[in-house]
Amino acid sequence: MLILEALNIEKYYGDRRIVKLDEFKVHAGDKIGLVGQNGSGKTTLMNILAKEIVPDAGFVKHYYNLAYIRQFSLEDINASPEALSEFRLSDKLDQDIHSGGERTRIRIANAFSQDPILLLADEPTANLDYRGIELFQQKLATVDSFILICHDRSLLDSLCNRIVEIKGGRLRFYDGNYSFYQGQREKEIQSALAEYEKYESDKRKLERAIRDRQRKSKRTQRPPRRMSNSEARLHKAKASEKQEKIHNAVGSLKARLERLEVRERPKELPGIKLDFSLTDSPGNKVVISAEGLSFAFGRNRLFSDASFRVYNGSKTALWGENGTGKTTLLNLINNRAKGISIVPKARIGYFRQDFENLEPGKSVLENVMQDGIQKETVARTILARLLIQGDDVYKSVGMLSGGEKIKVSFAKLFVSDANVLLLDEPTNYLDMGSVEALESVLCDYEGTVLFVSHDRTFVDRVADKLLIFEDQTIKEFEGSIDEYMLGKEKTAYDTDREMERMVRQMRMAELVAKLQEPGADKDALEAEYERLILEQE
Repeated sequence: MLILEALNIEKYYGDRRIVKLDEFKVHAGDKIGLVGQNGSGKTTLMNILAKEIVPDAGFVKHYYNLAYIRQFSLEDINASPEALSEFRLSDKLDQDIHSGGERTRIRIANAFSQDPILLLADEPTANLDYRGIELFQQKLATVDSFILICHDRSLLDSLCNRIVEIKGGRLRFYDGNYSFYQGQREKEIQSALAEYEKYESDKRKLERAIRDRQRKSKRTQRPPRRMSNSEARLHKAKASEKQEKIHNAVGSLKARLERLEVRERPKELPGIKLDFSLTDSPGNKVVISAEGLSFAFGRNRLFSDASFRVYNGSKTALWGENGTGKTTLLNLINNRAKGISIVPKARIGYFRQDFENLEPGKSVLENVMQDGIQKETVARTILARLLIQGDDVYKSVGMLSGGEKIKVSFAKLFVSDANVLLLDEPTNYLDMGSVEALESVLCDYEGTVLFVSHDRTFVDRVADKLLIFEDQTIKEFEGSIDEYMLGKEKTAYDTDREMERMVRQMRMAELVAKLQEPGADKDALEAEYERLILEQE
């Protein structure tokens, strides 16, 4: 069943072509992840497919109803009572101002209330905590077909059966989830590398053969010494004949060289080596800690007698629902608030998405090097790892997209004198390639990192420790999120089993007492008693 089709689409902004596609069809059961770098045209394509943007050429047809979760739209609450309840919005109907997470939940609840055959969703998990993401994932699994722009790789892996990559305005289609797409892309890179190496080998062989024949041609031009005139004429004739053959061979070789299809070497991310000694990093085992920390906003208590430690060189993720105090703790640490112990040599660099540390009128490189202590070559390498390369380092920061500004802010932190990084939702609004690049940079970073993120894949790949925020406490956990959640489920299961055991024993005691009563139905009581004994085994 065909749900949507787009044919011969072209879209330009000025002279720049954003999208060009011959055919894009969505059938029932297609669960599509749309991926590409920031600025590659993902949102533009989604708006075209939703008929919210008219393309410069081509057309889009909808054959069934669809709903669209837009990335930044401000919407009134139009959801069904069931959706309001599911997304915890029932008490928000009369509220005028909503948080980022609440606005996201409103957009999602409105879309699902339309009961769409096809759902379009542009970064629907932005500003959601992990419980909100889990709920969205459960709801999305019930939709017949969807097209999803999302940097949450676990979501793309668990639900998608097709990946569409947009690059240079063109689309490439892959059957399978995101991990399969990554595997195919890696195979394509290895194939391109093999083709490049073959091209270089063939090119060297032809160039060497051309040089050899040109040298041979020069040798045939020189006549031997002490030669008579008749011998000289004969030599000249033979030499001319040989030179013509050599010349023809050289011409043939040059033609083959010109016909070689030029292959570019696949780009590789450069390695980073910070001179971390310049940061005068602390030698303490623990760099940040708190004992009996309490904090509240008015009547809203976030921490009550909480304790934690952050170890030198560790990568620690703060994990918990929205409103449990994760960002608040980063602010308390950055402000060196009372109750937080920080060793003297700890120099804190704080990433927030307000871009206060950037000057719009200066170039990318000027911003990064403004307070930097590393060499410019190191700054350029970090920017390249974050996919800002070549002449892009001379762009004015004021001309950059939000995702590009985030990467500049990261680069500025990495080359600063900071040896403790605080990162608040660092992956928000980054494309997949940039998230993976940031992962690799953070894993190579020698300093201490404390970060908030609801991206489970990012947390699992970067963090070696978790600080869990719940019930006004902070729990330290060594291991992955999955391991923590499994342990939590096991604890809840064991608690339930213990409660069942206690209830069963109380009932067995009651049965024993009733068996002693005159006129008791002993057969029924004994049968129930035996059943409870069997359940206990």
